[in-house]
Amino acid sequence: MSTVDHLFIGEIRILEATGHRTGLFKEPVARVIARRSGLVGDHQADRRYHGGPEKAVHQYPPDHYARIAARFPAAAGHAAPGGLGENLASAGMTEQTVCIGDRYQLGEAELEISQPRTPCWKINQRFGERGLSHFIMSQRITGWYCRVIREGPIECGAPIRLEARPNPQLTLDRFWSVVNQHRPPPQELLALADAVGLTASWVKRLRDRAAFLSRA
Repeated sequence: MSTVDHLFIGEIRILEATGHRTGLFKEPVARVIARRSGLVGDHQADRRYHGGPEKAVHQYPPDHYARIAARFPAAAGHAAPGGLGENLASAGMTEQTVCIGDRYQLGEAELEISQPRTPCWKINQRFGERGLSHFIMSQRITGWYCRVIREGPIECGAPIRLEARPNPQLTLDRFWSVVNQHRPPPQELLALADAVGLTASWVKRLRDRAAFLSRA
């Protein structure tokens, strides 16, 4: 059983390098209210790609920051929980131990893993490292998004209990190991698309890619 080690929310800020608006900068809090639309007090700059019911909570493993700091020592000062814009951090929960569709109880709230996070270019700007987002993707240490199944407060130190695991073979690491292939077998893409709880947009992407590869 894991615990809620860190919670973060944030306002919209400006990336100094480019002038773009971003919600990457988060501040630690001891308690948040989880709503289906996201955490109360948390904001996203571009709602086309971040936030909303299917991406209500962003979780990132604190376990990965040492690897990031080792690869990008000049950015080590940012390589700490909250640095990648996550809302929730819990040691021991990684892409190798959690699965698409997992449901977890955290205090009074219940979250369901809906999809992996796809790192964007703003991470490179935040850390001042051009290749960071590519490194995160290639290493399959992207973190993931959750939908809120039951609303309620979440507090630091609360236990995280696994309530359901409908796809026990489909870890986030397994998901990316298939998707990141140049030409993955179409049947493997379709197997991913059948996962209970996977976001509809990802289901479509996987089915479309499987169809394209079957015709090629």
